[in-house]
Amino acid sequence: MDQISKVLFTIANSLLIPDILFLILLFIRSLLLVGSFYNSFMQRRHIATLLGDTRQLTVERLKELAEKLPHKNRSPFVEYLDDLIKREGLTEDYVNFQLSNYENLCEKDLTLSKLLTKIGPVLGLVGTLIAMSPALVGLSSGDIGAMAYNMQVVFATTVVGLVISLVGLITLQYKQRWYTRDVNILEYVSSLLLASKTK
Repeated sequence: MDQISKVLFTIANSLLIPDILFLILLFIRSLLLVGSFYNSFMQRRHIATLLGDTRQLTVERLKELAEKLPHKNRSPFVEYLDDLIKREGLTEDYVNFQLSNYENLCEKDLTLSKLLTKIGPVLGLVGTLIAMSPALVGLSSGDIGAMAYNMQVVFATTVVGLVISLVGLITLQYKQRWYTRDVNILEYVSSLLLASKTK
């Protein structure tokens, strides 16, 4: 039993460095996510200004809107909106196909936020539990320096893991709201366009 415990202890200790490296990589990735999230936020403010009140949209206003849409660094929403407005011979099947594609694209974009939300606390907890063991050993042997160092690792991994999760959670909540609104707008725009073609 003693040998098995030593093996488990060795395995657990060997996981600390990979855990810390993964936490650092995920923290950097979360910072990049914050940057792209801010960029998306600014783009959406511009598009919301162009759209105005969606309840007052007409086919004529949509044609004018298509000319005002940005031509560079366009978000997927702008690409799909522009495609629906300018599409010749728009059909219901094509609309459904494009809406499904956009929903799949949104789901793919949400993957990173979901991953950060779930894996951040897990890696933080793993680092906490691994570093806690040598801290307790240092306490029992009277080595306060070793205990203090390991407690720093304990708190650092916990905090970084929670920050990663917080970034993932905030971006996930906002993006889910954005994409739901996008799909509603695309459905409404396509219904207007299809209704105008049947007249």
